Amino acid sequence: MTSEAFAPAKINLALHVTGQRGDGYHLLDSIVMFADVGDRLWFSSAKDMAISVTGPFADGVPVDRRNLVWQASELAGFCGTIRLEKNLPHGAGIGGGSSDAAAVLRHCGYAGDGAALGADVPVCKAAKAQRMQGIGEVLTPLSGWPALHAVLVNPGVEIATPDVFKALIQKDNPEISADPMDFSTAEEVVAFLQDQRNDLEAPAQSVAPVITSVLTALKALPQCRLARMSGSGATCFALMDTAQDAASAAQTIAAAQPEWWVRPCVLS
Repeated sequence: MTSEAFAPAKINLALHVTGQRGDGYHLLDSIVMFADVGDRLWFSSAKDMAISVTGPFADGVPVDRRNLVWQASELAGFCGTIRLEKNLPHGAGIGGGSSDAAAVLRHCGYAGDGAALGADVPVCKAAKAQRMQGIGEVLTPLSGWPALHAVLVNPGVEIATPDVFKALIQKDNPEISADPMDFSTAEEVVAFLQDQRNDLEAPAQSVAPVITSVLTALKALPQCRLARMSGSGATCFALMDTAQDAASAAQTIAAAQPEWWVRPCVLS
């Protein structure tokens, strides 16, 4: 019998780097939502553990214990075969591997947060709008937030997160400037987010200048309400008013830049 799980793209709508611990871990204050686009996993019971990878971004994905899916399976006590369909770009700032691991933990009913697998795994295991603080372990659900329409764009450049943090000069920045708990409309959320930032955006642009081109293209869209980079890049997003606006914007970007990965989505 085969069962299925979904691993949604993680989008950092705001990401403030507020400090660095003595052990090197960076302290964050971030607003995270999850898209209705992502990777998929299929599970089948078997005597031995095995992973296979398909999908447009399957190349280069390990099928042994180096894969977080394998590590999550061991942590959750699952033994069997897993087929992973990689629909999300690699090194893209949208939590691909962490979300895959979190999907395994959710599917297996694992009670822990999975932090041993990586700092993004706890928020990905929640898979709903959250404020994420500390090194990723302090989570506050944003349960009243509305769904948001967006376009995701990745220019096909894989970025190593350590390179972006190395390029970050100021590591002691202000936290999120207001309490995000009480918003109930998309207009309130966008207005709030406009006063926030992604502290990794400028250093990521220095590592991969094409990010500037992506942001310029998104901001030029008439439907765009806010454009920003997610995580450590290179994926960027633009928030829109409606699903039709998001679909139209995605068509415009894809036609102008057919080599870019472009997806309209809903964030929740």
